[in-house]
Amino acid sequence: MSPSSFSTLPVDIVLEILARVPKRFHPSLSCVSKNFRRLLRSPDIHKIRSLHRKDSLFLCFSGKTYEKPSNWFTLRRAENNPTENHFVSIDLTFPSQTEKDPSIVAIGPELFFICGSFYPSSAMWVLDSRTATFRQGPSSRADRLYRSVGVVGSKVYVIGSYRDSEIHVESFDVNTRTWELAPVPKDQEDWWGSTSAVSLNRKLCTLSFSEISKCYDTRDGSCERLGLPKGIKWCWSVMNNLLYVYYARFGLMWYDSELRLWRVVNGLNHLNKVRSVAMAEYYGKLALLWVEEKVGVSGEKFLWEEEEVGVSGETKEVWCRMIALEKSEGEVHGIAEAPQLLGSVPRVCRLKHCLSVSD
Repeated sequence: MSPSSFSTLPVDIVLEILARVPKRFHPSLSCVSKNFRRLLRSPDIHKIRSLHRKDSLFLCFSGKTYEKPSNWFTLRRAENNPTENHFVSIDLTFPSQTEKDPSIVAIGPELFFICGSFYPSSAMWVLDSRTATFRQGPSSRADRLYRSVGVVGSKVYVIGSYRDSEIHVESFDVNTRTWELAPVPKDQEDWWGSTSAVSLNRKLCTLSFSEISKCYDTRDGSCERLGLPKGIKWCWSVMNNLLYVYYARFGLMWYDSELRLWRVVNGLNHLNKVRSVAMAEYYGKLALLWVEEKVGVSGEKFLWEEEEVGVSGETKEVWCRMIALEKSEGEVHGIAEAPQLLGSVPRVCRLKHCLSVSD
C-alpha cells in the first residue's frame, strides 16, 4: 500500500497499523513521507505500542568483579495499564565462561554480546529477548580487541584492533547474518576507553572519560571530535536525532549541532542530581534510571556508589523517572514525571547496561 493510499484511511487506523511495525523499521518508514515521520513521532503511536506492550528495557547490574554473575532485570509495561511499569528479575547466564565483560547492543528483539574486551576474540553471542535464550552468532573475520561498539540501522559496528595497532572496523548485518569490513577510521587516535557508542546521522559517537567525544562516519571513515563540558558524565542517548548526555553536575544536556555546543535541557532544574545513571528511550520518552545512594556535597544531594541508603544494609533501591522531551524555537524542554521506585538490587551491584528492546 502506497503512502497516498494510507492518506485515505482514518488516522486512528493508520496509527494502529504503524504501531505494529517493528520499531527497528521506523527510521526507514520516516523517509517515506513527512506524514509518516510525523505519525511515527507522535505520542499517540507510543500509547498504542504501550497497550500492546511492544517495548521493554533490559537492565544489567554487575558486581565489583567480573567473576561474579550479573543480575538482569526487565522493565515492562503492566498488562492493560499503560502507566504502570513492572521491574522483574530474569535468569540470564552468559554462556561463555572465558569471555569477560562483553559489549552489549540491541537491535529489535535481539541483544548482541560482542566479545574481546580483555583478550582478542572473534566470538559473538545473541540473546533473543522474547525467549530469554542465547545462541552463538557468526564469528567475526578475525580475533580483535574492541574499542567501541554501536548500532547504525540494521548493522552492528565494532571498532577495534587486530594484531597490529591500527584501528579497524567491522560490521555485522542482522538481516544477512554476515560480517564485512567497514571503512578504516581516518582518525586513529584516542579510541581507548570509548566502549559506549550511540548512532547519530549514520555516525557512531563514542563517549570516553576525557572531554573529547569522537564520531565515526560509517559511510567513508571520516571522523570528527565533539568537545564535552568538564565533569563526571554517566551516560548518553539519542532520541529523535538529538544527542543527550547526563552529567552529575549539570543534569541532562543536549548537543546543538548548529551552534556546535552543549546546552542544558530546560524545565528540569528542580530535579535532584543523581549518579550511577543509565538512560534509554522508552515509549517515546527518556527513561532515566539510577541507584539510590547518598552523599551531601555543598548542600546538594548527590548519589554515590559507596554509601548506602537502600531498603536494607544488603540492598539498594533502583529508581526511574520518565522525561518527555520536545524541541521548539531552538530549545529543548523536558517534562519530568514523578520518580518511581522499581525495586532493589544487592548492594555490591552497579548499573552497567540499559538497553531498549522492541518487537
